[in-house]
Amino acid sequence: MKKAIFIMALILSGAIMNAQTKTVVKTDDLLAPIKEYVAKNYVGFTIKEASKVEANAMVTYEVVIEKGAMKHTLVFDKDGKFVKQVAVQAGAPAKKEAPKKPAATKAPAKK
Repeated sequence: MKKAIFIMALILSGAIMNAQTKTVVKTDDLLAPIKEYVAKNYVGFTIKEASKVEANAMVTYEVVIEKGAMKHTLVFDKDGKFVKQVAVQAGAPAKKEAPKKPAATKAPAKK
């Protein structure tokens, strides 16, 4: 019985430690580096929504941008430095790879 209580307490403490808070941030209140990054690297996109995420003593910003049917979610650190693109949502074209050249074949030597 004591082991079961200990395990439950351990699980609950882990859940509390991994708690995450998400706060909506107005576009005007976003850090300047975030707005500059979007303007420079995602020309024509607009910031649809943004949130400040606090988890495990770390702060990040999640910014949803869109242009027509294309939507991207970008993550920035506490200083506004770009970290990664989390998701490409429906309607966004997937990244295309450059077409591969066919393997060169040698013609049989003429005799």
